[in-house]
Amino acid sequence: MTDKIAEQAAFSRRCAIIAARAADEKKATDIMVQEVRELIGVTDYFVIVTAANSRQVEAIIDEIEDKLREEAQVKPSHREVSGDGSWSLLDYGDIVVHVFMPETREYYRLEALWNDAPVVDLAAEAGLTDIQYSERIAKMLGK
Repeated sequence: MTDKIAEQAAFSRRCAIIAARAADEKKATDIMVQEVRELIGVTDYFVIVTAANSRQVEAIIDEIEDKLREEAQVKPSHREVSGDGSWSLLDYGDIVVHVFMPETREYYRLEALWNDAPVVDLAAEAGLTDIQYSERIAKMLGK
């Protein structure tokens, strides 16, 4: 891996961690960061979180966008929100953030589609030790 590629990979991971921390600050649950670079080739990381309701979906998305702009000087190339507010997406190219309400996350099970992807240890890398996990996600993460 060349230095430039290694720097970009480290920056992408840092942005994913910033996004996870921002989601945690807004009380998101089921926070996961999957390294999908080797599996899909279009992005490096998925940040997938759960919000209790549509207002929290919006608050989490806004917080992530603010923190990434402040701490990493990046803006999303695309922001998408479902008509009913049950999910939202921020596309930064190297990372894609998905925020779902519980029923929508359960329906799409996005993290299960890429279950071969390595999952970032958020306790070790982001200092997030009190994340609440649903039974399904906890089992998937071996918690």
